[in-house]
Amino acid sequence: MKEFIARFRTAFLAILVVISVALGCVRLMSIQIVNGDAYLQESEYTSIYTQTIKATRGQIVDADGDKIIENKVGFNVIIDAARFPDDNKEGNAILLETLEILKEHNLKWNDSIPVTASAPYEFKKNSEAEVENLKKLIGVNVYATAENCIDKLIDDYEILDTEYDESQQRVIAGIRYEMLLRDFSLSNSYTLCEDVPLEVVTQLKELGVKLKGIDIVEEAIREIAQGDVLPHEIGTVGPIYAEQYEELKEKGYAMNDSVGKGGIESAMESELRGKNGEKTITVTDGQVVSADVTKEPTGGNTVKLTFKSDYQKDVQQILENFTAYLRTMGEYSDVSCGAVVVLDVEDNAVLAMATSPTYTLFEYEDDYDKLLETDNYPLLNRATSGYYRPGSTFKTVTATAGLNEGIISGESTYHCEKTMKFYDIDVGCTGYHNDIAVAEALKVSCNIYFYELSRRLAIDKLSEYAALYGFGQHTGIETGDVAGAFANPETFNEIGADWTVGHVLQAGIGQSETSVTPLQMAVQASTIANNGVRYTPHLVDSIYDYSMNEKVSEHNPEIAAQINLNYDYVYDYITEGMILASENNFPAEYSLSDLGFDVAIKTGTPQNWRDGKNLTDTAFIGFAPAHEPKIAFAGLVEGGEYSKYMIRSIIQAYYKNYPESGSVEGGTDKINFLPQKDSKVTTTVTDENGNIVTTETTETTVSENYEDSDDNDESQAEE
Repeated sequence: MKEFIARFRTAFLAILVVISVALGCVRLMSIQIVNGDAYLQESEYTSIYTQTIKATRGQIVDADGDKIIENKVGFNVIIDAARFPDDNKEGNAILLETLEILKEHNLKWNDSIPVTASAPYEFKKNSEAEVENLKKLIGVNVYATAENCIDKLIDDYEILDTEYDESQQRVIAGIRYEMLLRDFSLSNSYTLCEDVPLEVVTQLKELGVKLKGIDIVEEAIREIAQGDVLPHEIGTVGPIYAEQYEELKEKGYAMNDSVGKGGIESAMESELRGKNGEKTITVTDGQVVSADVTKEPTGGNTVKLTFKSDYQKDVQQILENFTAYLRTMGEYSDVSCGAVVVLDVEDNAVLAMATSPTYTLFEYEDDYDKLLETDNYPLLNRATSGYYRPGSTFKTVTATAGLNEGIISGESTYHCEKTMKFYDIDVGCTGYHNDIAVAEALKVSCNIYFYELSRRLAIDKLSEYAALYGFGQHTGIETGDVAGAFANPETFNEIGADWTVGHVLQAGIGQSETSVTPLQMAVQASTIANNGVRYTPHLVDSIYDYSMNEKVSEHNPEIAAQINLNYDYVYDYITEGMILASENNFPAEYSLSDLGFDVAIKTGTPQNWRDGKNLTDTAFIGFAPAHEPKIAFAGLVEGGEYSKYMIRSIIQAYYKNYPESGSVEGGTDKINFLPQKDSKVTTTVTDENGNIVTTETTETTVSENYEDSDDNDESQAEE
């Protein structure tokens, strides 16, 4: 029996083995014959990538809906890390050949290393932060020179001088640094060149096998519709740098995304950026097997701004033509810098913001390095970031404090005999004004009147009212600005200077260490026009969906501060004085007395220290019409004079571009400092090589009669 059981077990096991072998053969037949192709494909190398589909960025439009920044579909050259060689030498050869193709077509590639393009290498001007980051990323000490940095990149990436000449080494080193800066990796491709023409796309595609890792992608590309419209405040778009990515990735950014760089592009980033989509790509043995969109991108919102482009251009041209005319006068031959700001009195919406010298966004994109080295630094928006003493325009603040605190009334007078002694300090005025009240003191800008009023107010009260007007504070505009300062003991302590009793006099007339921006001055004028209500200035009117079919949100007026009036007449007397000031000695063509309404202004000639010199600037603030204000404005020209002659043009241009707001007597066909129809003048200029070039330009209408009685705010109260 036992023998039978043993034999049975042996037979059973043998049968199981036979069955297993048979099943294996059937399975093998299925794999090799029936489903052979499918299993062969799976047995080969397969990778699955998730690729970002970039969202189309929202547009930026002006108050009329005219596009300032828009988008177009174009081709970008990228480097894909999955196919780009790990071997430095092979990669360098691919980079150089690609760059040579781009160069043939006069295309510029992304290369932001802050080092000059040719030897002897130097760090680029005004790029301290970029230089510091360069040294940190490539691992050199803080004392490294530009040449040290280039040599380090050449060594790290084996850009051998036996294979490349010096210029080729520099070009490759620049791209290698850019790839390092952008965290080039399997998950982060690097955009080498944007918006390339179709012939370049074809040429690179034909060399695709040879140029490993070089690829072409079709994407929405930022396009400048109006490059000359407020470029400082519009801003640009650029890549995310490695040091930014840690913060931005928490907000859903990919490393190869673009972000706003300054201006509205940056301030409204959350509205403009949109939401990226995703595409899942399956690649087998280097061939794309499938590419499926797994998440659709959503375009960004369109930002509508507060100003009309045509008015902005007019005010910019008024400023530039005025400074150009001043340069024809010998003593003002170097004048080119200044700013003008115009606000809507209703809520401090920016209607115009001109700064000179300036640039276009096309110039910024094409030759940023040249702008860095241009005299008078056109990259600075003097309207929001220029520090200036306000001079006698500040006397309206001192008058507000005096009237509202009951130190003076509208009828009370001080006596001006041209000089005044304050302790052991002798101070002076521009003339003998005798017994003078506040409105007349504003008209003639009597220093003695405001010295005496400042003395009686004392610095604490002056500081209080300066703060209510917004001095020493950021205005709150979306794109940012400098805060400036008001001359008081706290400011002196911050700069390490000694405060003495005489400084209160200078503080009261806008001198000493008081510094403001033209934007703050325009806000000051608007606050007077609004009887002490200070609104936060703003550039954004509303937000729409991408196609502007639906409004998403709109700006609501924001009160930043309000002066609680103890007397109802406070601003009556200040406005009266400013109207009287508008009647002071204007040549007929610049007169403010024949527009069909009163204009309220205050001028000043503040002293500002620049370039080792104590220079006299020319400034103004105001609003119009004086009794039913629509606009407030301010302007300043560095080292010039007679800036108030721009005011008539600014007002006329406003009514030309905003006819719904009313009209001016005499119309708007002829506006000073703007081109007139069919009026030409031949101008002789020289190019950069000294060759004479004669061009025809449109003549501007200006006056040669520059008689004026503006006060001089020269500092007279000393320790």
